[in-house]
Amino acid sequence: MLEQKIALEVKDINTYYGFSHILHGVSLRIPEGKVVALLGRNGAGKTTTIRSIMGLTPPQNGEILFRGEPIHNKPAFKISQMGVGICPQGRRLFKSLTVKEHLDVYVRGSKAWTPERALEYFPRLAERLNNKGNELSGGEQQMLALARMLVTNPSLILLDEPTEGLAPLIVNEVGELIKIIKNEGYPILLTEQKLKFALDLADEVYVMNKGQIVYYGTPEELEANEEVKQSYLGV
Repeated sequence: MLEQKIALEVKDINTYYGFSHILHGVSLRIPEGKVVALLGRNGAGKTTTIRSIMGLTPPQNGEILFRGEPIHNKPAFKISQMGVGICPQGRRLFKSLTVKEHLDVYVRGSKAWTPERALEYFPRLAERLNNKGNELSGGEQQMLALARMLVTNPSLILLDEPTEGLAPLIVNEVGELIKIIKNEGYPILLTEQKLKFALDLADEVYVMNKGQIVYYGTPEELEANEEVKQSYLGV
């Protein structure tokens, strides 16, 4: 059996907010071309893991390797320039920028994802090119956050709670887009509260609790493990 190539490896990281110890020896791997879901209740440490990878809340110790190169000691803008893209929890749009300005500011290179291609997948955004960030609905804001991330043409994608607060129809649209991205070979780390949504997309699953990884397996294995689901996911 061929050994998997690893896009990102997190090795025994400990991350703090001030004096509060949030992540306790977290380790995980994202193979090339795979979707890895990181699941857990609110406050489990999922977003802190994303922030640690992205350099927004760097770990105090441990290692993070992006295609073999250490990034745990690099600033967030360098990590982004290396090809790590993030769609953050809460969308984090600029209220004063229009849809078009968001895409124009973030576009990087003339590669696979141009603003025009992103708008093909989100036609509602194409109808609102001149609307500012604070003039969009929650679903439209999430579409823009995803489109903004895609036009940076990342080679690794971090999706932090992409369905949070969305109507079921928009959740389905987001899921279809993630499938398209996955089929194009992008490695993806997905944090998510909706278990079925995550398991439908994921190739591998980690479960967090109180800042630690407490389970690793396939979606099928987790689906069959009632003890883990009840203990750590409230299912």
